[in-house]
Amino acid sequence: MVRGMDMLQFALQVIVAFGLLNVWLLRANRPTRYRGRGVGSLQQEFAAYGLSVPVMRIVGALKIGVALALLLGLWITKLVTPAAVVLTGLMLGAFFMHLKVKDPWARSLPSLLMLGMAVTLVVLGGRSDQ
Repeated sequence: MVRGMDMLQFALQVIVAFGLLNVWLLRANRPTRYRGRGVGSLQQEFAAYGLSVPVMRIVGALKIGVALALLLGLWITKLVTPAAVVLTGLMLGAFFMHLKVKDPWARSLPSLLMLGMAVTLVVLGGRSDQ
């Protein structure tokens, strides 16, 4: 690992990466209380938002890629900021999808928390690149 890495950045990278991998690899076909419109799987959630299966696959590939980049970023720090920027865009999209289907605020909470962590990683990454 990189010496002198800020502990907050380290923690956020690990939390965000494993959170994304959990949702997209382990819980993709399981219901959770945070799925849009309360559906049972990611595919049903994307359908509830009016999004196609190919869009879901693209988003999933991007989120898994972001997770892997954040984990690799523990050693290759130049990966962190671009990954966090991509995740910021994805989480904004997720939050607006919850708004689109008029979900209760509680269902939007994970996307907002992930958005906040992604923005924090962008800020921290920008500071460490200087």
